[in-house]
Formats: sequence, structure tokens, C-alpha cells
Amino acid sequence: MEERNITTTTAATESQAITTNAGTQEAAISDERIPGKLIGAIVAVGSLAFIGILTETVMTVLFPQLMREFNVDTATVQWITTIYLLVVAATMPLSSYLNRRFKHRTLFLAAVALAVLGSLIMIVGHAFPVILIARVIQGMGSGVATPLMINIILEQSPKSKVGRLMGVGSLVITVAPAIGPTVGGAVSSILPWRAIFVIVIPIILLVSLPVGLKCVEQHRPTEEARLNSLQFVSIVLALCGLVMFLNQAGVAVSAAVSGGSATVSAVFAVVSLIVGLGALLFFGWSSKRSFSPLIRLGWLRDPMVLLHLIAYMLLPIVGIGFGYVITNVAQLSLGTSAFLSGALVLPGALIGAFFAPVGGMLYDRFGPVRPILGAFSAAICGPILLLVFSMRLTPVTLAGFYFIFGFGYSLGFSNIMTNALRNIAPQFMPDGNAVFNTCLQFGGAAGTALFSTILSVAQAGAGEEGGATFRHATAVGGSWTFATMIGIVAIAICCLIAAFRIGAKRNSRL
Repeated sequence: MEERNITTTTAATESQAITTNAGTQEAAISDERIPGKLIGAIVAVGSLAFIGILTETVMTVLFPQLMREFNVDTATVQWITTIYLLVVAATMPLSSYLNRRFKHRTLFLAAVALAVLGSLIMIVGHAFPVILIARVIQGMGSGVATPLMINIILEQSPKSKVGRLMGVGSLVITVAPAIGPTVGGAVSSILPWRAIFVIVIPIILLVSLPVGLKCVEQHRPTEEARLNSLQFVSIVLALCGLVMFLNQAGVAVSAAVSGGSATVSAVFAVVSLIVGLGALLFFGWSSKRSFSPLIRLGWLRDPMVLLHLIAYMLLPIVGIGFGYVITNVAQLSLGTSAFLSGALVLPGALIGAFFAPVGGMLYDRFGPVRPILGAFSAAICGPILLLVFSMRLTPVTLAGFYFIFGFGYSLGFSNIMTNALRNIAPQFMPDGNAVFNTCLQFGGAAGTALFSTILSVAQAGAGEEGGATFRHATAVGGSWTFATMIGIVAIAICCLIAAFRIGAKRNSRL
């Protein structure tokens, strides 16, 4: 009897000790501090990515000025944005190789040099081809900086703080495109458009560069990785082909509906699609058989991760495309100025700046399911309300309903990538980062092409811009666009629900 009491007491003591140790470890994890140098590195690299994405969306508001200055038409001036997106999309797949082969500081300095050189050429360039060269260089800088920022967060963040720091990183992705129209409208109303790049260079050299030199560190050894040139060419052809298909398909549809000739654009779109899909299939086939592939794709066999990736590609179609839709509906349907139409996007952008890190904190505390599904359940209410009131919108309701979408989108978007990358092996995180960021860029390009085509189809045959018929047609096109947005967000939510169900089944088996 006495021995039994002693045994019971010992077991209770051990159990209490285990519980105490577990509680102590949990408290220690929750009290992990974010290193100051990590914050500085995120600020330095993130500011480069932010500036790159910002100037991309700023330029779209400046198209009328650029058309007059360089004496080019609408189809030609759009290459300022299209070629930038093509270069960024083509550079992103290299990020896995670059992250393994070169030190973070080397990549950071390369991004700084490309950003400054591109901005200088934009300032002094007085021929349209020179401006396009500058945009190519700037696209390369953004294509290096954005994945570098994510890799630094994933590799160096305390485990309990990954969500909130990915939220901070997501500010670059969500806020810059949103405030770009506002900045562009403000600058164009008081200064020459080149002033944007005059302002950018001191920020890079006096803020980003010194902070980065002090704070960007290397926590992981580099590898003797080799660049597979054939795979790189194939993925560049794939991405360029698919982006060009979206661009030219939109041009062809718009021309056909308006009664113009669409043959050349349609043929170019079909050829681009064939080249893009063929190159993409070759890249996937070659990656499976390569000893050192450009991007390792084996982790995509996990259906849960793949469903996250699909949602992560679909949602930027709406998130980035919204900036184009809001500014055009405001100007062409509601008759606002360029500055006011850009300012309508600002409240949604500001709410994104605040709630992206909050979404990450909720992820760290509650896990992925409730923060992500709750966020996008709120986000889809924005386009639903816009559809319901599409024929009687005002600037206030337009901005207010977009605000609702911006709140939910910023709260949950970065958590999708965070949760997906947490479910793949650490050595494959640079590959996952490259694929997710490439899909993000492709989704953004697809959104602009898709929504511009829908609006163009609705406006075809509606008379001159500014007339009552044209304004009504734009409002109708807006309603079609908002309905399309609802469908896209709904599909993304279904993909996430399916992914979480797969995860729950796996956890139940453990």
C-alpha cells in the first residue's frame, strides 16, 4: 500500500513537471523577440519591392501624358506596364537559384543598383524605346527584391512570429498597387511625371541602402547551385507567352466588339497561348528529369499546398485588378477627376496597411482556418455590394464598398502563402517562394487584362467618352466586372476550404 502511494505521488509529480515544462516552453515561444536587424532587413529590402510595385501602378494613371509626350497610341503605351510585368514574372523563377547560390547582401545590392539605374534612365530618357529599356531594368530589380524579402522572413523569423512578419511583408504586395493611382494622380496634377523617379532615388540611396548594409545578414550557407539555362528559357517563354496571350486576347475582343480588325491580335494571342502552354509543359517535364532543376516542383504533389497556390493566384486577379476597375468606373461612369478616382482607392489601401500584420498575428494565435476563411468571407461582401448597387453608385459608396474588400483581403491574403510554405520541407521553401510570387505576378497581370476587356466590351458602340450612353455602358461593364470578381473570390474560398479539410483529415490520423 505504501509503495503504491509512493508510486502514485511520483507519477503525479512527473506529470506536473511535464505540464510545467510544456507551459514554460510555450511561454518562451510566445515571448520570442523579433531581432532588430531582421526588422531593418525587411524595411530595406521591402522598400525596394514597394517602390518597384508602386511605380508600376503609378504609370497606368500617367498614360494620357505619356501618349502625348511620345506621340504613341493606347496599344503602344500599355507596353510600359506590360513589359515591366513580363520582366518581373520572368525574373521571379530565378529567385530559388539566386537564393541558394548568392548571399542575401549580394542580391540586395544588385536590386539597389537595378532600381537606381532604371530610375535614372526614366529621368533622362526622351525616346519611348529608352523608357521601355528602363522599365526592363526596373522589372529585374523588383523581381529580385520581392522574393528576397520573403526568403529573409521565412529563414530568419522566430517561429511564433512568422505570421505577423509575413503580414508586414504583404504590405508591399497589397498596399503599393492600391495607392499607386492616388500617387500618380497627385503627382500628375502638380509636377512633371519624371518627378516620381527623382523622388525615388534619394529614398533608395539614403534609406534602403544604408539600412540594408547594416541589417541584411546571412543565416544559411550558400550552395554551388547551377543555372539550368534551358529550363530558364522555357519558363521565360511560358510566362511571356501566357501574359501576351491575355494582353492580345483582350485587344482582339475589344477590337471585334467595336467593329475593328481583330485578326492580327487574335492570331498573336493564339500563337502566344500555344508557345506559353508548350513551354510550361516542357518546363514541368524537364524539371522532373533534371538533377539540378531551376525550381524543384516535387512539393506541388501535395494537394493541400496546390490548392493554396491556386487560391493565391486567383485572389490577386481581384486584389490588383480592383485598382484599375475603381479608377476607370469612377472617371468614365461617375465623371470624377483622375486625382479623385485615385483617391477613392486610398481608404482601402490604408486599411490594408494596418490589418495585414494583424492578420498575421491572428494566424500565429489561432492557426490558419478561422483567420483566412473569416477574412475572405468579409472580403467577398465588397464586390457583392458593388454588384447590388452597380447602377446607382456614388464616389462615396464606391470607395466604401472597396474598403470592405480591402479590409478582408489584407487580413487574410499573406496567411495563404505562410500556411502553404509551412507545410513543405524547409529546403524547398525558396522554390515555393519563387512559384507563389510568380503566380502572384501572373494573377495581377491577368486581372488587369480581364477587367479591361470586360469594360471595353460593355463600352463598345456606346458613343463618345463623357456622353450619357457611354457612362451607362461603363456602369453596366462595372456590374459585369463585379460579378466576375465574386465568382473568382468564391472559387478561391472553395479551394481553401478543400485544403483545410485535407489538413484536418491528416491531423486526425496522427
